[in-house]
Amino acid sequence: MGVPKRKSSKQRGRQRRAHWKIEAPGLVRCPQCHALKVSHRVCPECGYYKARAVVKVD
Repeated sequence: MGVPKRKSSKQRGRQRRAHWKIEAPGLVRCPQCHALKVSHRVCPECGYYKARAVVKVD
């Protein structure tokens, strides 16, 4: 097993974890109803994906 040669400091671990940030989802406008939706997903407002009705929305 690989064993660390020296103790890693708290600062080094915290610097490494400084980039573990949560990102906001990429929102785009739906070409059908112009509502904001997550890209590459069916629009929850109109049910369209790539100019085709995929889900029936009431």
